Amino acid sequence: MSRSVSENNRRKSLRLLLACAVALFNAAALAEDFPACLEGIARQAESRGVGARGLDALLGVERLPRVIELDRSQPEFQQTFSAYLAGRVTATRVATGRLMLASYRPLLERLTRQYGVPGRYLVAFWGLETNYGGYLGGMRTLDALATLACDERRSAFFTDELIIALRVLEREALDPARFRGSWAGAVGHTQFMPSTYAEHAVDGDGDGRIDLWNSVEDALTSAAQYLESLGWRRGERWGREVRLPTDFAYENSGLDRRRPLDDWRAMGVTTAGGRALPPGDIEAAVIVPMGHRGPAFLVYPNFEVILDWNRSRSYALSVGHLADRIAGGGSLVADLPDVEIRLRKSQISALQERLAALGFDPGAVDGRIGPATRRALRSWQAGNGRIADGYPDSATLVELGIE
Repeated sequence: MSRSVSENNRRKSLRLLLACAVALFNAAALAEDFPACLEGIARQAESRGVGARGLDALLGVERLPRVIELDRSQPEFQQTFSAYLAGRVTATRVATGRLMLASYRPLLERLTRQYGVPGRYLVAFWGLETNYGGYLGGMRTLDALATLACDERRSAFFTDELIIALRVLEREALDPARFRGSWAGAVGHTQFMPSTYAEHAVDGDGDGRIDLWNSVEDALTSAAQYLESLGWRRGERWGREVRLPTDFAYENSGLDRRRPLDDWRAMGVTTAGGRALPPGDIEAAVIVPMGHRGPAFLVYPNFEVILDWNRSRSYALSVGHLADRIAGGGSLVADLPDVEIRLRKSQISALQERLAALGFDPGAVDGRIGPATRRALRSWQAGNGRIADGYPDSATLVELGIE
């Protein structure tokens, strides 16, 4: 081993030890400050109208270190698209979804008439969020929210959610011990955050209470009302898998490159099976979650509504595809080739920093590939003789000097 390689390894080891030491120090400091943080939240809650029952519920709240670990490794941002899709749109989930669609048909048809959201989408959200109620989450919600509220990353957001949770607890006369859900504080069959519960939850079964844990009617009605409030467009689908022409200019892909459906028809985009797209002026965008070698999708305004529920493209594509499968559709026509690499957060941050240094604005350096980073990468690719699909393959990383 050369002296330079040995020296580089030694420096990497020192950086890793330093990072671990800093993390341990920060964790200890946060644990020590947790009671003081809770006191401050209690004062805020009281000033915002939370009563004695809600404030009493804070007394037994505990910090959950596991919540912080999960917050730093969300699958929507850590998994490749192919792994994410394969793990969520399974044969079992499709079959169960079709059974649920049939079992709750009268309710779902009523919700479609009232809110405009077809039942297959409501069932798809239900399937992805909790596997049709099979797992509602076992984390104590107040503990999870308090842990995140007293963490530096998104303190203001989760403080607000915690205070709203206390108000919901009082309004619905909920037992704090049974107030359980995901590590991030989402609860019930469709995993509503407290703010969504407070603003959009609906009494779907007419019993005078809104119980998102034990009433499927409440949960699905609430989901339909929420999607309508986000702007769901009646009579329109989420999008579809498509086939792109061989000479497709990938600079035209991306959610920020919307154009009328008729324009895509004129450019040679067809259905995945090779048929002509239906005529229309609905605004649509082409997205290629695995780059030019993977499947392509044409997505419509309702796809943006799904993104408003969860900002992950992989999640939104999985909801749309699962809904199609539940309604009788088949698997994707395009293969999912073994071309993806799982990027570390540090690699994505380095990519963003490098693009910014070269004059391509990737937005915030946050270790996540969002629309701004994809746009910047497309611009760099187009200027360097590459297929401008906004996908960071291994060759791109090498050329940009990302290890």
